[in-house]
Order: sequence, then structure tokens, then C-alpha cells
Amino acid sequence: MMIRRVLLLATLLTVFSGAMAAGLEAFDFSGNVNEDRYKNLIAQLRCLVCQNQSLADSEAALAHDLRREVWELMDQGKSDKEVKAFLVARYGDFVLYNPPVKPSTYILWYGPFALLAIGLLVLLRTLKRRSKQADSGFSTEEQERLKQVLGTEKPDKE
Repeated sequence: MMIRRVLLLATLLTVFSGAMAAGLEAFDFSGNVNEDRYKNLIAQLRCLVCQNQSLADSEAALAHDLRREVWELMDQGKSDKEVKAFLVARYGDFVLYNPPVKPSTYILWYGPFALLAIGLLVLLRTLKRRSKQADSGFSTEEQERLKQVLGTEKPDKE
């Protein structure tokens, strides 16, 4: 029984490790391209199809093409900055996980803070309205009158 479990586990590990390794193409890192530099660079670039995954994580066909393009540019001796500039010129700032701060990306950088400020203003306004409503209850005279009315009415017991 134990041997079957070990064999099953070994089989599953082999299958899943092969599936996970299939994501990155087999490039020749013996030339101009340093493997660590390559992996670091593709982790900084966004997959244009998946949008919330890096090129390193994506299985989309375009991600495969972009990884090959990055490798070829690096093999030509291009720096990381030049590779990024090439991709930005072709696909825009969206391809970068960390886009630069400039007028066309202000909404990316400052939009969340603006939404947070608007949410806080709405919350404060709502809380002020509720406190005014709570304060605008019965006056003391009206409360006394209400106590008298409620105190004199007793339910019928039969």
C-alpha cells in the first residue's frame, strides 16, 4: 500500500513539474544572455493578453513570442533599458509592471488615492447626516408628553 502511494506521488510530481516547466521555452544561455538577468527582466514585463501576469508566468501565445523577442534583443547585446524601451515603443507603457510617472499614467498612479479620498468624503458626509438625524429627535417636552401617554395606556388583561 505504501509503495503504491509513493509511486502515485512520484508520478504526479513528474507530470506537474513537466507542465510547470513547459511555460518557459528552452533558450541557449551560453551566449550573450545571462539566465538570471533574462528571468528578472521578463518578470518585470506584463503579459498583454493576461494583463495580471508577468511574461514569466503567462502561457499565452503572445507571451511566448514576447519572451523570444526579449531573448533575441538580449542576445543582440541590448541592455535591459533598451529592451524595455523597444517594448514600450511597440506596446505602450502598459507592458511595464511599474510604468513611469508622467501625464499619460497619472490615473494609474494617483487614481486609487483620488477614489480613496472621494470614498472618505462620502463616508464623512453620510456620518454627518446620520448624526443630525439622531439629534433631531423629540424635544424634552415631547418626550415627557410621550411618557405620559404611554404610561397611562395599559394593556387590557382579561
